[in-house]
Amino acid sequence: MSASTPGMPQRLTGQDLVRLKKHLTDNLLRALEMEGIPAAQRPTFVQQNVIRIYEQTQLKLPEDIRNEIFKQVLNDLLGFGPIQPLLDDPDVSEIMVNGPKKVFIEKKGQLTKSSVVFDDEDHVLRIIDRIILPLGRRVDYDSPTVDARLPDGSRVNAVVRPVAIDGPSITIRKFRKDKLKVDDLINFGSLSQQMADFLLACVKARLNIVISGGTGSGKTTLLNVLSGFIPENERIITIEDAAELQLQQDHVMRMETKSANVDGLHAVTIRDLVKNSLRMRPDRIVVGEVRGGEALDMLQAMNTGHDGSLTTVHSNSPRDAISRMETLILMAGMDLPLKVVRTQISSAIDLIVQQTRLKDGQRKVTAITEVAGMEGDVVVLTDVFKFNQTGVTEDGKVLGELRPTGIRPLFTPRLEAAGFKLGSEIFMSGKSAAVPSPRR
Repeated sequence: MSASTPGMPQRLTGQDLVRLKKHLTDNLLRALEMEGIPAAQRPTFVQQNVIRIYEQTQLKLPEDIRNEIFKQVLNDLLGFGPIQPLLDDPDVSEIMVNGPKKVFIEKKGQLTKSSVVFDDEDHVLRIIDRIILPLGRRVDYDSPTVDARLPDGSRVNAVVRPVAIDGPSITIRKFRKDKLKVDDLINFGSLSQQMADFLLACVKARLNIVISGGTGSGKTTLLNVLSGFIPENERIITIEDAAELQLQQDHVMRMETKSANVDGLHAVTIRDLVKNSLRMRPDRIVVGEVRGGEALDMLQAMNTGHDGSLTTVHSNSPRDAISRMETLILMAGMDLPLKVVRTQISSAIDLIVQQTRLKDGQRKVTAITEVAGMEGDVVVLTDVFKFNQTGVTEDGKVLGELRPTGIRPLFTPRLEAAGFKLGSEIFMSGKSAAVPSPRR
């Protein structure tokens, strides 16, 4: 499309509008490059010049169509293209781009197809590049998958051809702009006040805690909340594939992995960062997720004085979490007998918190389980709190109760030594008692 198109029909087809938008976008990109406009001044420059370039086309589109075209151009140049309105919508929690013409969203726990579409596959690829290039990451034929994050911390995964058969894919799990606190989880019914009191005491008493759960169950959100219980005077080191944790303490050192370069060299893995963190005088090590040989290094850290560590693992139950940890440790390449591995796990981990996404979209802590040691070759697990499902309503809502089992954990003396004398109300049905602050 030329800059001046006399006689062009004023009622344009969908394809004509796509060409018009591309014409405006390409001209603005060239102007930005030629003028060398700083990032801070780009919004003003684009808004002023998009009108000028449009007027050069001599088109007289209806105002609503023209404004929509301008908005799409601004989103392409300054935001993340067609999905920018979805990112701005606080009710949308996940965005799934399955090729240029299929964009699905999760809204209030329900999965639906949105009306948003991209122009073509190249349009999707441009948005992927917009996301990953500032992070120094790449995605191409040889490296067709990438993990990244948006400036607000939202998690992004992108997959391109040849792995993505139907075209480039983007999956975004949005982070709330207002960080959830433990009171929010109680109000949502994700956990009870008794469970919150108990977990606060466990974190401050420096127990090693693993948060277990499936994809999208809310593990990272819960890890954020539990990390918020860590005292301000402790040095915290966080290690993640893509930095998502939003800790509010002042003394936090954040690290994330680095992909290999084009030659397949110089990658920095979670395992490398866990090993390095031990030389950084950590009071607490928080690993976003263990999914490989770093599980062994994490357990070694927990067993050698770095207590109070927190991490997450993919599994469907506390017992599955133990099996998963066994598998991950064996992936470290150490030829260890299974009993030795289980002994390491039972010695290092004090508590498993199971996070579950129920069929109706609710996210709940469905079990808080103590790792009570070994009995023969078996790791002993004891539920301290458990979610008991009682039924399902006609509209599909899951009914149930979060209740203590009545069993006091074996590590209760450690809680008391840290200044937390939990009353019987915490471990019995009924209203939980206030938890005293630990002695300084």
